[in-house]
Amino acid sequence: MLVTGASGGVGLAAAQLAKKCRGVQKVIAVCSISKADQVKEMGADVVLDQNDNLLEKLGADSVTLVVDLVGGKSWPTLLDMLKRKGRYATTGAIGGPLVELDLRTLYLKDLTLMGCTALDEGVFSCLVALINAGKVKPVVAETCPLEQIGRAQESFMKKKHVGKLVLVPPEVA
Repeated sequence: MLVTGASGGVGLAAAQLAKKCRGVQKVIAVCSISKADQVKEMGADVVLDQNDNLLEKLGADSVTLVVDLVGGKSWPTLLDMLKRKGRYATTGAIGGPLVELDLRTLYLKDLTLMGCTALDEGVFSCLVALINAGKVKPVVAETCPLEQIGRAQESFMKKKHVGKLVLVPPEVA
């Protein structure tokens, strides 16, 4: 399994769930190499730098599943790396929302493409149970009061954090 944007909260959760709950043999994480140690601690077996040529490093037809939280210009390469009958899932587009698809790659490799936003009933409660059981560890990089959402956005754009940035709403009187 390959996870792009692996140092964020969703990427870290995907790596942990794959490794600890789904029996994925090898989790390959893509993020800033400066975050490699922290990402490995959370379940990744291999960390590749976000600027690496992934196709050159891993080869065509080398992964079964891609969880892509970035999108953008590297998107076609991710499909090239998928094995026949591979699966691609996305829930982010920080690298850009518009991508180019060679339909032949899709149908000749019998790929499955999935967008992941809404959770099916029971998924969240299952995730909470896994957290409570200590099988998955949420990583919070920073918390900010909701009134300081601008500061949180600045932190997010600097890309120095590992984990989620959490906004805390004001207490209701």
